[in-house]
Amino acid sequence: MTTQPYDLVIRGGTVGTASGAFEADVAVRDGTIAAIGSGLAQGAREIDARGKLVLPGGIDTHAHVEQVSAGGLLNADTFESATTSAAFGGNTTLISFAAQHRGNDLRKVVDDYSVLAKRGALIDYAFHMIVANPDRKTIETDLPALIKEGHASIKVFMTYDLIKVDDEPLLDLLLTARENRALVCVHAENHGMISWMGRKLVERGYTAPKYHSISHPRGSEAEAFTRLITQAALIDQPIMIFHVSTAEGAAVIRQARGQGLKVFAETCPQYLFLTKHDLDKPGVEGAKWMCSPPPREVADQDALWQALALGDIQTISSDHAPYRFDETGKLSAGPNPNFKQIANGLPGLETRLPLLFDALVSKGRPEFAGRGIEAFVELTATAPAALYNLPRKGAIQPGFDADIAIWDPQREVTISDELMHDLAGFTPFAGRTVKGWPERVILRGQDVVAAGALKAAPGSGRWLGRTGGRAAEPTGRLTLDMDPATNFGANIL
Repeated sequence: MTTQPYDLVIRGGTVGTASGAFEADVAVRDGTIAAIGSGLAQGAREIDARGKLVLPGGIDTHAHVEQVSAGGLLNADTFESATTSAAFGGNTTLISFAAQHRGNDLRKVVDDYSVLAKRGALIDYAFHMIVANPDRKTIETDLPALIKEGHASIKVFMTYDLIKVDDEPLLDLLLTARENRALVCVHAENHGMISWMGRKLVERGYTAPKYHSISHPRGSEAEAFTRLITQAALIDQPIMIFHVSTAEGAAVIRQARGQGLKVFAETCPQYLFLTKHDLDKPGVEGAKWMCSPPPREVADQDALWQALALGDIQTISSDHAPYRFDETGKLSAGPNPNFKQIANGLPGLETRLPLLFDALVSKGRPEFAGRGIEAFVELTATAPAALYNLPRKGAIQPGFDADIAIWDPQREVTISDELMHDLAGFTPFAGRTVKGWPERVILRGQDVVAAGALKAAPGSGRWLGRTGGRAAEPTGRLTLDMDPATNFGANIL
């Protein structure tokens, strides 16, 4: 009896990496990429990928799943529906949020959330821990223990009344992260500016969803970025700035990185493909395009693409936050709410990769000078895996998990509400036609999506325990205030 040397061989496709693309076969054994080359031995299963692109499965590092919002709304998706949608969109790994609220015990939050994920996830996953209750137990006991157990990233909000963390406790949290080697991710906007602007708009009768787009002033982003970066530099703690939306915000990040600070950043499709004018719809229809920060202007889109090309922004996440357009979600305050009463957030797990593939590979954004495939792989798989320290993820490489998406680069699809597999019931990108679509998605060598059908079972995804990795390592460059050699010997760090 002959034993096949490989469990699976994907033949004749164009393999895409962050450094180049080439025609090759890819062999899989025991869920791991075993070989890449030409004329590889027969596998127990064979996939003909001629004319197709063989790419790493996408890694979406910012998604709100089965989570209660600051306003008390449970978003529309379960882990089963969200990871199903993610898989149909070409993704094989997801990082979502174990969200603490005021008065919550962080340990219990993470434990309870882990049960939900273990039961429902169809792709691999990890968590960011949202800290909204930075008391001594959270900072001194729970965070160090949970980081040690493999939850190595923390999210903080600098705005929203019920979950924001002010400057002094933020410094405590940055120090704890430094001591325990975790990456701190931040929603950074100036809370006072947003609250003041929103109040003034409503008082003057400007209540339609379109006014949400100016209730978050552009300057609120750049100011908060500057304040956050200054605090992180004082502690020498690396940070990730979430969902950059403005040219001014990107410029602040570019300046900080030019100074050698460990500042990382992401943006999202809504800031690359939408503008504030998408919110200008009849009645409350514009609520479907409401997210925070809001979409901005075409000039901001261009600035963000340039920041991505320069490496100032390293990743593109979905910031998937699904609320149905009904009384359970966007219209929970009634059929005619003002923009302050409408849940913020857009669904995006399934559309992120097709939109980016169309822009980078099919259309070829000029900023990337013909490196469309390489940029697509880098921004959506390789860089996220490196930043969030997901070993064996993010590349088609021997020894890595066989997480693979096979793309038909010629397939044209018009995005529609009916096409989506999440539970939001709509997509803000409906009506857009994209060229390039993931037709088969493989997780650790096993089909998750094939021939338009789901092949995996709920609970088949695995939790990815991780350390903070290289991104979370301090620079070792102390400010004058923190250096004992220049601050009269005070050792604060």
